[in-house]
Amino acid sequence: MTTQKPSRRRRAATAPKFTVPGMTKKDAVALIDLLQQRLVSLTDLALTLKHVHWNVIGPNFIAVHTMLDPQVDAIHPMVDEIAERIATLGGEPNGLAGGIVATRTWDDYDVGRAPALEHLGALDVVYQGVVEDHRKAVDEVESLDLVTQDMLIGHLEKLELFHWFVRGHLESMDGSLVTGGATTERGAQRKVRASRKKA
Repeated sequence: MTTQKPSRRRRAATAPKFTVPGMTKKDAVALIDLLQQRLVSLTDLALTLKHVHWNVIGPNFIAVHTMLDPQVDAIHPMVDEIAERIATLGGEPNGLAGGIVATRTWDDYDVGRAPALEHLGALDVVYQGVVEDHRKAVDEVESLDLVTQDMLIGHLEKLELFHWFVRGHLESMDGSLVTGGATTERGAQRKVRASRKKA
């Protein structure tokens, strides 16, 4: 007996049977598709933060360990709000693990058990991607639906704050980040490790 493997292709939203008054079904489909990607992104972020919470070690362990749970607790309502907006628009939100893996466009978080600052370097890269994509979504929905845009802007305020919390641990005295332009989690981890050897 063979089992089907999930497709790595994003499934476009199907036309809803109904949507909110004053919105076309075409616009609703575009919004539902965009919001589903935000749902996937934030669900993955919450899981990544818990992974770090469980796998962080070293002198800054307790500071980072306790910093992350409030972030997870704040992201869960964002996910719920996005899912409910998808349903309000006539769509079907998918928060199942298989759906998340099949539709995300990035790989799993790449750092296991590691010192706190190395995890924070990797999280800097993660947050940078999430915030950039959320900002793009804000721009994309402006002409489609101001209600959805307002919701996403509200999320951004918290996501950017949490990113700042992470970066506060990585900032040197001259204001630069020890991760210095790293674009991958492992690359950021290596830069943090190298900066600690120089110190």
